[in-house]
Amino acid sequence: MSSPQTHQPIVHTNTNSRRRGSPAARRSVSIPTNANTGFGPPHDRKLTQILFSMSIASPINLLLLSLFAVLVYMQFRPKAPVTLPKGPAPIVFRTFTPTTLLEFNGVDGKPVYLAVRGRVFDVSPGRNFYGPGGPYENFAGRDASRGLACQSFDEEMLTKDLKAPLDDLKDLDAEALENLQSWEERFLEKYLVVGKLVAEGDPEAPKA
Repeated sequence: MSSPQTHQPIVHTNTNSRRRGSPAARRSVSIPTNANTGFGPPHDRKLTQILFSMSIASPINLLLLSLFAVLVYMQFRPKAPVTLPKGPAPIVFRTFTPTTLLEFNGVDGKPVYLAVRGRVFDVSPGRNFYGPGGPYENFAGRDASRGLACQSFDEEMLTKDLKAPLDDLKDLDAEALENLQSWEERFLEKYLVVGKLVAEGDPEAPKA
């Protein structure tokens, strides 16, 4: 005896609505996004955070991060204002007489001046030579022309009477004049000319 046959209802599917993506078809499709499978996005994010924290906390990365922070601080830290050293006081070109030149002999820290053929030089940078205690100290504050020409640094080479006319050097021979010119050129290369020397009573002499 044959078993009774069961007839399944025939469901007609509208293929046109499926192709066009009808609202009914779209509503019937749902994609689970938060399925608790053990490998879903929440677990992936947590694992990523753990790995990231471990990589940041490694000693090498901490050291590199510290070095980077120091470099950034050194680059952008406020800088203290630069204080420029004070320059030397300005030197005013002036006219000297043997009397007014005498005070610039380097004593008590004063500048060291000397005269060569009417030019007054500031030889303070060579204080060890021309200042007190130096081998040429007799020339400090004086007209050194004759002494340089004769290659003598004795006091007898200096004009004793400061009120007398300046030494005209007319009695010097060619060799002495050549020596004097060599010294004068050397002074012009090394030292500043700060004035000129005139005799007492000269119209250009400073007034007392």
